[in-house]
Amino acid sequence: MALVFFLFFSFVTHGQVVKAENDAQPISVSAQAAILMDQTSGRVLYEKNMHKRMRIASITKVMTAILAIESGKMKEKVTVSNNAYGTEGSSIYLKKGEKITLRHLVYGLLLRSGNDAAVAIAEKVAGSVDGFVYLMNQKAREIGMLDTHFANPHGLDDQEDHYSTAYDMAILTRYAMQNPEFRKIFGTKYHKAPNPGEPWDRSWKNKNKLLFRYKYATGGKTGYTKRAGRTLISTASKGDMDLIAVTLNDGDDWRDHQNLFNWAFDNYHMMSIVKKGKVTGIKNPYYKGNLYAHRDLRLPVTEREKAELTTEVTLFKPSKGKRWKKPPETAGYLEVFIDGEKVSSLPLFYERPVKEQKSFWLSFVHVLTMILGTGRYG
Repeated sequence: MALVFFLFFSFVTHGQVVKAENDAQPISVSAQAAILMDQTSGRVLYEKNMHKRMRIASITKVMTAILAIESGKMKEKVTVSNNAYGTEGSSIYLKKGEKITLRHLVYGLLLRSGNDAAVAIAEKVAGSVDGFVYLMNQKAREIGMLDTHFANPHGLDDQEDHYSTAYDMAILTRYAMQNPEFRKIFGTKYHKAPNPGEPWDRSWKNKNKLLFRYKYATGGKTGYTKRAGRTLISTASKGDMDLIAVTLNDGDDWRDHQNLFNWAFDNYHMMSIVKKGKVTGIKNPYYKGNLYAHRDLRLPVTEREKAELTTEVTLFKPSKGKRWKKPPETAGYLEVFIDGEKVSSLPLFYERPVKEQKSFWLSFVHVLTMILGTGRYG
């Protein structure tokens, strides 16, 4: 039971892959690797070499930012160390020994791509850069970034074992976008921060040009090194559709991201598969009336795909010769297929009604004999 639950939950976290082989018109990008993902479901709408391990430059800082936000230290002051002050590359020009809140550092990290901010954040959150890198890789494993290894908090090409994929960076962005503070900072165009010793505040403008050029843009992070080329993560929303685009080594990334977003908005619409709450249509007498979805399941589909969409419910049962003292909290899962290809999954939970009497359990063994060996029900 535990093994099935773990594999299923890992599967949901990773999302499902569907290439753009449908009634939507073909599209291409200049990037060496790219992905377009639906933020709500994790469905992949377009991909090009999405699992290829590559250098990622400063889009690394999405991980640095979400770890800083999740640390619970955003209001605390950070004393800028010699190490942070001396970081090469893009900078927010921190002063050695100055005190600045972690929140301002995260704004400087995401809006201006400050490498000095990245090091200062790492030292504040974990006590050292090495300790923070450990946290980065730990978080990567937790959320299913299977082809990623971080070696620093900023993305500079100073180490060979710093890499990720377009797919993994989309997973990371999808995870981070669930955090309201991250979403706010990610989509901020301008921010002011204290500038000690000067009569004026620091004033930062977001380097993500899509926030100023593209009306549906909601956030993003730029990146560039000589070895990585141009890298870009961006998010966009139109109506009820929220999208994530990632391109690696792309000399025409601004255009490519806009084209990907427009292509999806023109060809897909969001379809409600399951509503949060009690799941109906389950015929098995033990689970009937007791299955619940803890969240909505909505998917982007084309008009043709809508007609080809089917669902299948798998419910767990005890091993042969055994019985449950109580049912598992996670009772099974619902899978969604388009043209026979799995595109999404949703866990289903057993919730016993409060008014249910103990006599219910007397019939438990009898009910189990009615469960099919495959555990699948329509």
